Amino acid sequence: MTKVDIISGFLGAGKTTLIKKLLLEALKGQQVVLIENEFGEIGVDGGFLKDAGIEIREMNSGCICCSLVGDFGTALKDVIDKYHPDRIIIEPSGVGKLSDVIKAVKDLHIENEIELNSASTVVDSLKAKVYMKNFGEFFNNQIEHAGTVILSRTQNQTEEKLDAVIKMMRELNPNAHIITTPWDDLDGAQILSAMENVTNLELELLAEHAEAEHQAHEHEHHHHEDGGECCCGHHHDHDGDEHHHDHDEDEHEHHHHHEDGEECCCGHHHDHDEHDHEHHHHHHADEVFTSWGVETPNKFTRQQLDEILNKLANSEEFGQILRSKGMLSDKEGKWMYFDLVPGEYEIREGKPDFTGRICVIGSKLAEDKLKELFGVN
Repeated sequence: MTKVDIISGFLGAGKTTLIKKLLLEALKGQQVVLIENEFGEIGVDGGFLKDAGIEIREMNSGCICCSLVGDFGTALKDVIDKYHPDRIIIEPSGVGKLSDVIKAVKDLHIENEIELNSASTVVDSLKAKVYMKNFGEFFNNQIEHAGTVILSRTQNQTEEKLDAVIKMMRELNPNAHIITTPWDDLDGAQILSAMENVTNLELELLAEHAEAEHQAHEHEHHHHEDGGECCCGHHHDHDGDEHHHDHDEDEHEHHHHHEDGEECCCGHHHDHDEHDHEHHHHHHADEVFTSWGVETPNKFTRQQLDEILNKLANSEEFGQILRSKGMLSDKEGKWMYFDLVPGEYEIREGKPDFTGRICVIGSKLAEDKLKELFGVN
């Protein structure tokens, strides 16, 4: 099965630079074919990509979204028959509509041979406002149909103006990932995983919590049979293990906020879970608890994040918090990764992510208060 990735973007947004980065840092060892559609001009980017061992079928006679739909289909089928590639990257003309390119791929009706893997759009953060005003029909279409919006030149943008650009993107496409971190700070594999929408903190947390619930439930039955009483301790330790297992060797520190002899935090968490085991373990996860997540380029100091997590871990003001994790940048460009369970959290250094991300799961979440806590809209 050949994966098809569409990388669109308005004229001069940085599509070719991005593709080169992906080829060098994320797709080494894969058989990749690039299909370009230059609008009315000879393809000027063919040379350096050929140097990378990439076969190119250049189509210079018009725009992919109109006269070239037929030729495009022929080109795509030829590529599959001739090369049987692992991946085909389609770089449409800068003035092409992304929706038309997606439709052209789907209209080939060769689902047994290709999989539309991702549809992304590169947006120059410095020019987004003027392009939206002057070329709205084409520019907006690319954003509206993208799974991931990849902002370029954010390192040259003020925080205030970047926030305004993100707001514009969100109004057009509230569900897209938005990559806000400067490309030089990211590995191509991180960008690719965001494009493929596999970096979903919410799904990751829900899956982790479901597994913790299952193991705690099994453990509880086992120890009830033996007359053991360590169920609460096990569940709490299990959560601790869970949020340590993926740590690298970066420094991290723990914050335990239990008073000596205080058991209400773990006990409360356990009682809630035990209730869930008794009454809800046949239900879908979304019937038992909910999640709240946000992507943000906002910068946080270590002290600010510490104060936020202390409140979140040791208060019921924000709902019944079962788990939270995320990654946020400080003003110096260092990244802080955090993990939280009731009564306990940690912060550690990590590598840059495509944008700051926060996810919280629990029951009866007070979303407005969570937004206020993290200072996000």
